[in-house]
Amino acid sequence: MSKIVTLSEAASIALHAMVLIARTDEKLNVGKISDFIDSSKHHVAKVMQRLAKENFVASNRGPSGGFVLKQDPDDITLLAIYEAIEGKITIQNCPGDKPKCPFGGCLLGDLSHNMTKEFMEYMESHTLAQYL
Repeated sequence: MSKIVTLSEAASIALHAMVLIARTDEKLNVGKISDFIDSSKHHVAKVMQRLAKENFVASNRGPSGGFVLKQDPDDITLLAIYEAIEGKITIQNCPGDKPKCPFGGCLLGDLSHNMTKEFMEYMESHTLAQYL
């Protein structure tokens, strides 16, 4: 299985939804979020449930319900959001996670390592506050 970082639909939903929630003073429900980012309500609901479980947002049910941030936007990095959905990123030299290359060296050189490292550094250096 490849270890090169990808941006899944779920991770994209999480990142966009968190910026939306951070930008407003009102509670946003699944319907509003899904309409704004043009994604399935069911998929948005699953992602938001995960973000609530990871303590990024609080959710309230009912007609005046929705999601609000549980942390300061300055304290929430894009990397933390990404890893809440996709799991912890590990930087590896082999995109296939093989202990020994049959060619004596990776055909991709250090591309996989560098891309993952650059992605992590970018995501770690950006917080929700920067998108307000």
